[in-house]
Amino acid sequence: MDTRWHNNTAIFYARKFLRTVSGPKPLLKRVLLTVQGMGLGPDIPTYNFMDPILECKNLTHHYGERLIYENLNFTIEKGKILGLLGKNGTGKTTTINILTGYLRPTSGECKVFGEHSHSISPATKARIGFLIEGHIQYDFMNIHQIETFYSQFYPNWKPEPYFELMSKLKVGPKQKISTMSCGQRSQVALGLILAQDPEFMVLDDFSMGLDPGYRRLFIEYLQEYAKAENKTIFTTSHIIQDMERLIDDCLIMDYNRVLVQTPVRELLDKFKEYSFTDINKNGDLPTGGPIQNAERSGDLIRVFSFENHSTVESYIKNQGFATDKIIEKNLTLEDAFIGLTGKY
Repeated sequence: MDTRWHNNTAIFYARKFLRTVSGPKPLLKRVLLTVQGMGLGPDIPTYNFMDPILECKNLTHHYGERLIYENLNFTIEKGKILGLLGKNGTGKTTTINILTGYLRPTSGECKVFGEHSHSISPATKARIGFLIEGHIQYDFMNIHQIETFYSQFYPNWKPEPYFELMSKLKVGPKQKISTMSCGQRSQVALGLILAQDPEFMVLDDFSMGLDPGYRRLFIEYLQEYAKAENKTIFTTSHIIQDMERLIDDCLIMDYNRVLVQTPVRELLDKFKEYSFTDINKNGDLPTGGPIQNAERSGDLIRVFSFENHSTVESYIKNQGFATDKIIEKNLTLEDAFIGLTGKY
């Protein structure tokens, strides 16, 4: 299919919609017929509500001969917010493309509401909201017009979250999309997803383009909304401080593998930094045993571990390092991420 033709057709009908919105909507019915694949089927497949919303088993993917990851396993329970963290090129976007059905894995399976992600039924698609990085919007519309347009496609439409978010961003109903910043546009897209009232949301780089103040405001709003409405969210972001405020669980990936999947609070309670001065200048401390990672800056050595102080101290001494004091430090999620994956 020529996607340029498909997009131009949607814009053509969208413009006509604006001229006919106050009266009967025969044109809108034609638009609806062209978007059945968005997920508007009348029947919802059988789904056990005790099962995970998302379940990936032994997920493996290659691009040609290049392995992205192998035997990736994780689940998302209903009502939880899971954040996927990883360096560039570790497979975050690949994972999102697989679970939203845009990409079929080399092997393994990914199920959403019990259905294989590459063959999700229209009724199940209607239960999923997807914010894609580099989202596309009809920028000739204003805030009110685009909400009215989108509302016709979703039977469970709830405009309140959309307009509440726009109010928090101080965006008026008559402001055109074309006059907005990148960050404001991303929030318009997200507000439209919230108004769809999906059970499961996939948010790729949700705070892209927002300044620190608005990021904090938005994260607080999204967290309150998700908990109040019992929504399930799978999200990524390069701004890990935002993730720490928002998510319940984290999945941290490195190249070709998963390093950890755990509740954020549990990770930060158990994973620590220990630092000491290398008195005898022995060189680098070998990793392994209780040590997940180690880095050196001059005579100062920092190590990262899930083990307690005495276990780490014994390991350091057994490696022949003399030190008068080992300092234990609690970590932020960003510190823990770097401690697990390394700086480079």
